[in-house]
Amino acid sequence: MSKFLNTKLDRRNFLSLSSSACGLFYLNAFKASAADIYPNKSIKFIVPYAPGGGSDILARPVAAKLTESLGKAVFVENHAGSGTNLGSDLAAHSPADGYTLFMPTIANAINPTLYPKLPYDPIKDFSYITNIAKVPGILCINPSLPINSVQDLIAYARSKPGKLSFSSAGNGSPHHLAGELFKIMTNTNMIHIPYKGATPALNDVLAGHVQVYFGSIVPAMPHVKSGGLRAIGVTSLRRVSSVPDLPTLDEQGLKGFETGSWFGVAVPSGTSKDIVQLLNREIVRIIKIPEVIAPIAAEGADFVGDSPEEFTKFVKDEIVKWGKVVKISGAKID
Repeated sequence: MSKFLNTKLDRRNFLSLSSSACGLFYLNAFKASAADIYPNKSIKFIVPYAPGGGSDILARPVAAKLTESLGKAVFVENHAGSGTNLGSDLAAHSPADGYTLFMPTIANAINPTLYPKLPYDPIKDFSYITNIAKVPGILCINPSLPINSVQDLIAYARSKPGKLSFSSAGNGSPHHLAGELFKIMTNTNMIHIPYKGATPALNDVLAGHVQVYFGSIVPAMPHVKSGGLRAIGVTSLRRVSSVPDLPTLDEQGLKGFETGSWFGVAVPSGTSKDIVQLLNREIVRIIKIPEVIAPIAAEGADFVGDSPEEFTKFVKDEIVKWGKVVKISGAKID
């Protein structure tokens, strides 16, 4: 009887172990097949800005080419609001299954310090795919000023502390903080005048109400060509192909000065590494296609296409860099 019970127990153990082994085998097989057939439904691409802006203009051709290569629709969803925090929060708390893409920008590096509390963590809540492009800004002045270079501007500002003002598209914007970084690096005192958008910020410099403009290249260049503004330099580390004769601020003595916008792709944290690598390969390939990069090439975009590890480090470094500028400048949200 005892032998019989032991035999029955051994059989149950064997069957239980066999069942577990089979279950594990089929589970792993399911996971492998799920990765192999990704994607099997449409994918949403969250852009935390309104339609028509630089991020949206870049996201749409990337989404179109991903649709072609992946065989499933990739459609852009615009979720603007709260300085990109609305769309960022939505993306951060979406399922980590590869069916939600997100376009992080420089705002995701500025906001952790600019806002007292965020509903998401820009590092812990995202897996970064690649940095698509960096877009530099431009430094312009009203031509009535006796200034033709960065060194001229520094000397003039130091001779008249608190008398010069600079405009930007709004408090906490990349171009506002470009001006603040300039002040920190040059030990000058200029007053920031925030506007709601590039057009009014430019108009008051053209009219002479404000003397200095930190902003986007595209809206400024027609005024530079007409003589309404004088361009002093671009804020990238390399010259911009659309304005090759305009030197960088770095060239003019502000070593390491680099500001501007950047646009990448991320997914919710926990997304399969296989999916992350697949998306990285496809997007890096896509941003070499002329029709994809053309819409923002005129803005001097430097197309990057780095690895997930490189982009993650870049974002971490940007958070530290802009956190210091926000704290030192005392920048506040509107």
